[in-house]
Amino acid sequence: MEENIYERVITVTKPVVAIVGRPNVGKSTIFNRIVGERISIVEDVPGVTRDRIYSSAEWLTHDFNIIDTGGIDIGDEPFLEQIRSQAEIAIDEADVIIFIASGREGITSADEVVAKILYKSKKPVVLAINKIDNPEMRDQIYDFYSLGFGDPFPISGAHGIGLGDLLDEVAKHFPKSEDTEYDEDTIKFSFIGRPNVGKSSLVNAILGEERVIVSDIEGTTRDAIDSMYTFDDQEYVIIDTAGMRKKGKVYESTEKYSVLRALRAIERSDVVCVVLNGEEGIREQDKRIAGYAHEAGRAIVIVVNKWDAVEKDEKTMKKFEENIREHFLFLSYAPIVFLSAKTKKRVQTLIPVIQTVSENHAMRVQSSILNEVIMDAVAMNPTPTDKGKRLRIYYATQVAIKPPTFVVFVNEPELMHFSYERFLENRIRDAFNFEGTPIKIICRRRK
Repeated sequence: MEENIYERVITVTKPVVAIVGRPNVGKSTIFNRIVGERISIVEDVPGVTRDRIYSSAEWLTHDFNIIDTGGIDIGDEPFLEQIRSQAEIAIDEADVIIFIASGREGITSADEVVAKILYKSKKPVVLAINKIDNPEMRDQIYDFYSLGFGDPFPISGAHGIGLGDLLDEVAKHFPKSEDTEYDEDTIKFSFIGRPNVGKSSLVNAILGEERVIVSDIEGTTRDAIDSMYTFDDQEYVIIDTAGMRKKGKVYESTEKYSVLRALRAIERSDVVCVVLNGEEGIREQDKRIAGYAHEAGRAIVIVVNKWDAVEKDEKTMKKFEENIREHFLFLSYAPIVFLSAKTKKRVQTLIPVIQTVSENHAMRVQSSILNEVIMDAVAMNPTPTDKGKRLRIYYATQVAIKPPTFVVFVNEPELMHFSYERFLENRIRDAFNFEGTPIKIICRRRK
């Protein structure tokens, strides 16, 4: 089997880079250049809302996450307060900060405001001077030495000039991974969701002790805590998401911040529990946060908390479940658990579900059985044709776990329509228990 069909499973936390600067210096243009695509508001998968301020990126051998703070709306704050708030968010969340100024306008008072905040941060700051669109303009960078961040990097977001040198410098400041090593059999899971859905209360309910600060005030959880837990001889690690929002006006004014808070926990988890507030119902932000866990390929359980506070009859749970399925089309594989962290009712049902979906997430299937399933599927529903050419499927094999990933070898990959790929996925799910885990199908031409 060729090496390039194997998908790498990321198990360590990636560095976070934040782009900071006053408005109109080209932050989003640089963000899109580094990411390598224009981030759309709505992703191809139905129901997945993608936030444009955050994405994964890579440079040479480095994988990292990147934040465009310009996309963080600080509400009705004055101009300089918005800039200050965005810079503070970058300081809180990033390992390395790219400070962007504009070579056309020179240093402004707003640039100096940002510089003063970043200078006190003790975080690595790389200064980039944008809109240096040709060599004749390079002399315009020298004034920026006065900001105190060393050599400014001349770049052009519009033309993609200078970004390689900039990213080389950024990568020099990436911290070495400090992710805690756990035994391979240990199941790592986290609770993610909007503020005040009861994530910390759930951790406490499972652990049976007040290990995490709990409050009705949104944003009271301060530091991430890994908690060891044993159930039926199985070791677990609960990765707390630090509340995904801090105290203070900055974070209370933007729900987008809760996504940033969840990302590191998602990357470190085998299983992600997407927590919904049973009292409030489903919000758009719930879908946004869940979408990142889905895109990261993690096993997922949907947890409806505060179920004790919901007025119920014999149809209430069924209606709520139908509502979840309607809003979370992309999580059709995820089991749903209703519980109450406050009363601890049904909390004991969650851990066995987490164990099951974790096992499914790491499951391998025999190639011979897999190919029987694929061939039966083709016999039931013949492959599509396009302009007189029919898709031919030769064989399939599983090449990775977490999530289970399958390569299907065909005559012409472009003949594999999305709808037929979904049909094959459904047949694979029918044949094997992949509840709780996304699965990936990669189409390759047989050589």
